[in-house]
Amino acid sequence: MGLTPLHDRVLVKPAQAEEVTKGGIIIPDTAKEKPMQGTIIAVGAGKQSEDGKVTPMAVSVGDTVLYGKYAGTEISIDGDDYLIMREADIFGIIK
Repeated sequence: MGLTPLHDRVLVKPAQAEEVTKGGIIIPDTAKEKPMQGTIIAVGAGKQSEDGKVTPMAVSVGDTVLYGKYAGTEISIDGDDYLIMREADIFGIIK
């Protein structure tokens, strides 16, 4: 992939929405919830402060993260869907 996010932005591959509940009920496409977790594909260099210093990113490529339901901007690259968002939109890293 040829996309590198700038500053404090990250590129996230959202997880697939669940198609079957734990009880075995099949969820139709119209009722599926947007996933709120995904995998970091690319990260920027970090946030730049007013004095010019760059704060390094707390997340790295390969991390599975939890983010807000409507966080980020949806983009499509080579037919795959991704989200690009600021690091501040990420709630935490799932270990």
